[in-house]
Amino acid sequence: MKWIEKLFESFLWNSRFIIILAVVASLAAGVAIFYIATVDVYFLLQHVAHYADSDLTNEMRKTLHDDTVSHVVEVVDGYLLATIMLIFSLGLYELFISDIDAAQGSKASSRVLVIHDLDDLKNRLAKVIVMIMIVSLFEHALKMQMTTTADLLHFGGSIALIGLALFLMHKGEEHPTEKPAVEKH
Repeated sequence: MKWIEKLFESFLWNSRFIIILAVVASLAAGVAIFYIATVDVYFLLQHVAHYADSDLTNEMRKTLHDDTVSHVVEVVDGYLLATIMLIFSLGLYELFISDIDAAQGSKASSRVLVIHDLDDLKNRLAKVIVMIMIVSLFEHALKMQMTTTADLLHFGGSIALIGLALFLMHKGEEHPTEKPAVEKH
């Protein structure tokens, strides 16, 4: 009976390798998004080359400027999304399969890529998602037409909420180098 338990526990423990499917798929999705964002940058640079064209009217130059800024925001959004997929892929691998030996002790490895537990992975992903939301708001703000006072109030409220979210995220971070002050009686 003991060998059945041992066999079952071995099967159960090795079932964690199914996570490799999510790791590979997330990494492939991240690479695809990096590729798409990079192609977007290539075409963006082609359009920007026309900005100095003397045949452009001021209105056409303004339109090109606004479109360029909007495209840059979309590219940043794409790279942030690709970064989420990369962090997610590395985090799943480190949590369920093994530590990445190449990252151990490397000065190139960032604290962002070192995942200790599931909450750590969720927190890192949440921060990048909030940044994507900020970039998306900025992208929509570029195209927004302020026609009423309510539009301006909604826009100001969204900026205030973003500021609050950033403040709360920063406040919630643990700072191991900072030691709380000891009260003297």
